[in-house]
Amino acid sequence: MCGRWQGVGMILVTGATGTIGREVLRLLAGRGMPLRAMTRDASRLSSVEDVEVVRADFEVPETLRDAVAGVDKVFLLTAPGASVPEHDLAMINAARACGVHKVVKLSAVGGRTPANDGTTPAGWHAPGEQALADSGLAWTALRPSAFASNALRWADAIRAGYPVPNLTGTGTQGVVDPRDVAEVAVEALVGAELDGLALTLTGPDLVSVNDQVAQLSEVLGRPISTVDVPLDAAREQMLASGLDPSVVDVAVRGSQLVRDGGNAVVTDDVQRVLGRPARSFRTWALDHRGVLLDPQEPRRTAR
Repeated sequence: MCGRWQGVGMILVTGATGTIGREVLRLLAGRGMPLRAMTRDASRLSSVEDVEVVRADFEVPETLRDAVAGVDKVFLLTAPGASVPEHDLAMINAARACGVHKVVKLSAVGGRTPANDGTTPAGWHAPGEQALADSGLAWTALRPSAFASNALRWADAIRAGYPVPNLTGTGTQGVVDPRDVAEVAVEALVGAELDGLALTLTGPDLVSVNDQVAQLSEVLGRPISTVDVPLDAAREQMLASGLDPSVVDVAVRGSQLVRDGGNAVVTDDVQRVLGRPARSFRTWALDHRGVLLDPQEPRRTAR
């Protein structure tokens, strides 16, 4: 049974309290779409207008059927970690059972390849991508590179005048603005042109941590330095902070991949979908200058 909710052309947004999920909600609301937001804590969405809020938990499959009942399309965003495959499959199964037409999944750069074994972010997402491809549903997979908003993790160090920790050496990435990812997600949800596609979403150019910090220094008008952090030391620090060892392993592997040039990828997928160039890291920094300088500003990670 798929619960009591009803909607006409309803779109369900999961991960609705994060940076991308909130932006997807905002953009869809601006188009007048009927919306439902899924969360475990409805109070975190109390200020969002014109959105139906449903409490549900990926760990409790029966609540997912309530969440998708009467829904036409789902934006599927699951929190990073080893539970991503389980959570993706639970939502895809609920969507199939309850008559959902389309799922747009937020995946990770690298996507679905035979080499993915669950020890990288792409590996976490590969089973969900495969399940969607096999589901009979309309689907789109979005594979963003590193998020520009990850620079918010450096805000405390910048304000205190400390060096920004650099785990990726001189490695470069096609750092992408989360707002571009949200805009592409909305296009995938409201139209059919992107059905059956896996899109690699990047910024317009390759940048290293040193490049990002140099741009932040110019934008914020203050000298900012970096300090190289050996990955063995980074692993110890992350474990000491209480992070799950599986998450730490993936973070370290990902940092090594970038160090080795393995994520030096730029595509034009954002431009092809949105009809304009992808936003640069400098643009993101200019638009978030206040957040980086003021500790009272809201701070959210990319997801």
